[in-house]
Amino acid sequence: MIQTKTQDILHTGTRWKEAKAGTSTGILVVRDAPNGPVGASVEAFRTETEESLRARCGSMDRAALRELPVYREYAAYYRRFDKTYHVLMQLESIVLKGKHIPKVSNLVTAMFAAELSSGVLTAGHDLDLLDLPLDASLASPDEEYALLGKGAVQKMKEGDLRVADGRGVIGSILYGPDNRSPIGPETKNVLYLVYGVPGVSRDAIRDHLERLWENVAPLSPDAVKERLDILTAGE
Repeated sequence: MIQTKTQDILHTGTRWKEAKAGTSTGILVVRDAPNGPVGASVEAFRTETEESLRARCGSMDRAALRELPVYREYAAYYRRFDKTYHVLMQLESIVLKGKHIPKVSNLVTAMFAAELSSGVLTAGHDLDLLDLPLDASLASPDEEYALLGKGAVQKMKEGDLRVADGRGVIGSILYGPDNRSPIGPETKNVLYLVYGVPGVSRDAIRDHLERLWENVAPLSPDAVKERLDILTAGE
């Protein structure tokens, strides 16, 4: 197993000091967990997650769902940029409309299930496609990157939380992950990246990443949790 330090994977950039207190970036690095089509173990916690969400939130209307802790904090962040928190919209579709957690692949579906359970915004990247270390900072409007699934080049919003590797931006809160380093069929080493907004505690992020690991671990008997860590502005 390769031993790494957090600073070898993630550090804070020059504009991190401008971030509001409580802004966080969390990482979960997992090795030897080959990706693949959704299998029985993923179907089990996918179904369990949907049932748990409906049991917990099924009596709520849209207004009540939007006041849930964590979801509320992300919704407030997105409103600053005249946008809607997409994970909240996905929660509404599952709880109120009977929709299902998307089946993409083992490693991605595991992430979606954890993300919907906690509300904590998460992106997944193929670790072997990244030029480490990563740099977490606030975006400048002269930065841009190609968006996942679209390939369209997106200019950044001033002050949005973004993460970059040695080749450029790999994702941001407002626009999601890049088109260069996604989890794909050949992925076996993965980096899950949390974008935490003020009001979402370190404990909530850590609990989320631990749950995500619990989702991923059964996918491969050789899977290894190499590193889980959180960097928070103002600490």
